[in-house]
Amino acid sequence: MKIEILGTGCAKCKKVTNNVKRAVEELGLDIEVEKVEDINRILDYGVMMTPAVVIDSEVKVAGKIPDVKQIKQWITG
Repeated sequence: MKIEILGTGCAKCKKVTNNVKRAVEELGLDIEVEKVEDINRILDYGVMMTPAVVIDSEVKVAGKIPDVKQIKQWITG
């Protein structure tokens, strides 16, 4: 599994990154987490509002800050 956080580095993007890392840590799973700041890669996903969370190439949310509980639900499916 791979999780990408799309955003240019604003405070909201940093909060999402922290929430994702915390969710992964609390679940005790070995999941690759990547911060994507390249605007072209962000646009490739069709994302117009950041931050966004992408799990295994599927955009889960854009323009909002998901909490740790929601992220865990996406991970565990």
